[in-house]
Amino acid sequence: MTTGSLEAKHLEAADLLLNARRTATPIADLPAELQPTSLEEAYAVQDLLAEAYGPIGGWKVGAPTPEATPIFAPMPLAWIAASGSTLSGITSRYRGLEAEIAFQLGEDLPPRATPYTMDEIVAAIASCHPAIEVIESGLADPVAATRMSMLADLQMHGGFLYGPAFADWQAIDFTSETVSLSVDGVVRIERTGSNTSGNLMRLLPFLANEGSARTHGLKRGQWITTGSWTGLVQAMSGSDVNVHFGTAGRVELLFA
Repeated sequence: MTTGSLEAKHLEAADLLLNARRTATPIADLPAELQPTSLEEAYAVQDLLAEAYGPIGGWKVGAPTPEATPIFAPMPLAWIAASGSTLSGITSRYRGLEAEIAFQLGEDLPPRATPYTMDEIVAAIASCHPAIEVIESGLADPVAATRMSMLADLQMHGGFLYGPAFADWQAIDFTSETVSLSVDGVVRIERTGSNTSGNLMRLLPFLANEGSARTHGLKRGQWITTGSWTGLVQAMSGSDVNVHFGTAGRVELLFA
């Protein structure tokens, strides 16, 4: 496939997903001829979707297992809000939820030839927060769709809510940190040390170093959220959602 035809394929795939999201009329999957055939193609579609939603406010990065190579996606700034916010509108359709730990950067990490060390990355972090990633999709059931279609659709990203900063975050033992996710006062998930990447801190140098060609460097003020602790939980219209980390704190949202 030539460069021009590949770009046209990505644009058509992005348009289908964007229309499905904006009108809340999901599709079962991308047509076979438009499905990405590699992670690089999925990222190209992601970038087109993100461009349609405006400036990037951060990145979601995670890995399904401790051994897996991390994957990442942009988070539109317009979809980032503080704990206690109400999410409304037709784009709140799927209402998926994941409890996460997130970081906000206090310094730029521009691309460079020498990889950033963990110490340098930690020094660039301004704060650590409990977070909820809202899962939305232009796919009717993103879990049932082909994996590359799901990844192309911003890796199911639909929103990000952050709780208050936890000052002494470097003292948290993430392997023993507890988390619960409640919907309408009912605990749906309780887990301990359950981040899917094993060691969530390993995700940060990956994003800063291997991811820099795509991110063009991480920016001061951007958020980095580091993968699910709870798996996917779904809510309904009118649901009140509360996530409680034993040490890192609480974050909540309401679906109108």
